[in-house]
Amino acid sequence: MTTVQQLVKEMEQEAATTRKMLSRIPDDKFGWKPHEKSMTIQRLATHIAELPTWVSMALTTDELDFAVNPYNPVVINNTKELLDYFEQCQAEGKALLEKATDEDLLPLWTMRNGDTIYTVREKGEVIRMTYSQIVHHRAQLGVYLRLLNVPIPGSYGPSADEHVF
Repeated sequence: MTTVQQLVKEMEQEAATTRKMLSRIPDDKFGWKPHEKSMTIQRLATHIAELPTWVSMALTTDELDFAVNPYNPVVINNTKELLDYFEQCQAEGKALLEKATDEDLLPLWTMRNGDTIYTVREKGEVIRMTYSQIVHHRAQLGVYLRLLNVPIPGSYGPSADEHVF
């Protein structure tokens, strides 16, 4: 199995878990946040949904410079829109990844804000970092949902809300 094939497989596996988690967000809680410094569920979930596009960004660009490309998230108002947006982003990222070769993963990619460089990594590493970001933010969302008493779906096995015994 090539590295690209492994990355596609992992992307599909993480998408299934992400889809389950995003589907649990109550429409009436999109403005909720657990702390004044926290993102709202709307912003956090939108970021999770859009992260698969970072796969295509890594493959088609050499850098992301926030100084010339400020972050402007799409406005999502309910769970159906969120899931539709996630599916669109997932399909876009996966389609480009499926067309890539292992050699396409080797060039360097930079994340910066003007002269401040946050990271320089091979494009394949950026894709893996994207998957890690999805898992990280999905875990944050799990805490949000737990605080709202929303049952949490399992990620890599059953959750405390899924009785399997």
